[in-house]
Amino acid sequence: MSSTPTSGAPRELLDSPHLASGMKKATTRLMPMLVILYFVAFLDRTNVGFAEEGLQIDRGVSAGAFALGAGIFFIGYAIFEIPSNLLLDRFGARFWLARIAITWGVVASAFAFTTNDTMFVILRFLLGVTEAGLFPGVIMFLAQWFPNRKRVQLFAIFYLAQPFSQMLGAPLSGGLISFGDQLTPWLGWQVMFFVEGMMAVVAGIAALFLLTDSPQKARFLTGAEKTAMREVMDHENAVKDADGPRGVWSAMVNGKVWYFTLIYFCLQVAVYGTTFYLPQQVSGLIGREVGWEVGLVTAVPWAVGLFFCYYVGKHADTIRRRRNWGGIAFLLTGVAILVSAWAGANGHALLGIVAITVAVSAFLCAGPISWAFPTAFLTGAAAAAGIGLINSIGNLGGFVAPVMRTAINDVVPTASGAWGVVSLGVLAFLAAAMLWGTRLFTARADELLEDTPGAGTRR
Repeated sequence: MSSTPTSGAPRELLDSPHLASGMKKATTRLMPMLVILYFVAFLDRTNVGFAEEGLQIDRGVSAGAFALGAGIFFIGYAIFEIPSNLLLDRFGARFWLARIAITWGVVASAFAFTTNDTMFVILRFLLGVTEAGLFPGVIMFLAQWFPNRKRVQLFAIFYLAQPFSQMLGAPLSGGLISFGDQLTPWLGWQVMFFVEGMMAVVAGIAALFLLTDSPQKARFLTGAEKTAMREVMDHENAVKDADGPRGVWSAMVNGKVWYFTLIYFCLQVAVYGTTFYLPQQVSGLIGREVGWEVGLVTAVPWAVGLFFCYYVGKHADTIRRRRNWGGIAFLLTGVAILVSAWAGANGHALLGIVAITVAVSAFLCAGPISWAFPTAFLTGAAAAAGIGLINSIGNLGGFVAPVMRTAINDVVPTASGAWGVVSLGVLAFLAAAMLWGTRLFTARADELLEDTPGAGTRR
């Protein structure tokens, strides 16, 4: 195969039946474990919302400490994100992802023994430290296994862990809190933290046996399938190497990397600002205390979002679709969050639930598309650093969101906290404009999307 990257060269490679069968096998073997890892990670990040009332009543954790603890997770996450990603590149995804899951599971379980504000905040910080590298590590792992044409679909499948964790995890968390007191000698929120933390430990042990570092080490692939997957990825990496930054420091000062970092930051403000307070927002809309009923209603937006995320991810296989659908998804996120704030302030429960459902569905669709752009020009050490940087700085939106929402509600207090909710949606409009702004620059690897039959006519 020629080493000169051209847009037309991979047409035969992409159409290879061995590549198709290899990717199908890899999807079946790898994705369930990756989804489980992120399912438990997202559950352990956000289940704190279900324990807020219990922590305040039983341990005296203040609202300020809760907001700080909810957000400080992302400080620890950001500090250790890039080092963790570089270590994953060195030791391999199988070992490193398993290590991450086991250590964060231990910390997540320790929340059951929280006694005061200080311990709560420290544990939230340590949870971020131990989980650092999971999400960008999987993004980099999938970018090494699957070509650009297939990547958004795989990112979308991985993202399905978010709606699954909230659709199944919300009633699980609510159920553990509601019935934990009756079934154990401990408080319900303690049972929730311990059980869900141990789920991560079990998932990490399973990852050691079920993940494979690369196609060349995969026993489930035939020799022809390994060759086909290696050739198409070698070609794509040659294109990315010629087009993108080389090395760690080059990636960290690259303008395009920082451009997508800002987009991801805007997304995370909307995602975590909504997610952290979703149980309380639903509780206010339906007039029920946080528990089993609120958990079931909270699961509805995620159940709907699951289908939209998968559909968009599967069909976002051209650069035009990725840009346009992603921009629309961000726009809908912002609009829906504003509508949910108005509905909560005016007592329109059904409209509020519908608006939240649209917001969740939209930002779930925007996530996988957002990651398709940087992975089209980052490879090797530059990918480890660049993807880690985008995720770590972008995830600071998860720190900013609860602090910003609390601060705005203090300055402009309302019974429903509407202005705090409004603040979460504003940056989604900036992200929409920036994603459409990618028309001004494209990665050469994006041109490979147009090599597929009929791609030139799809929008």
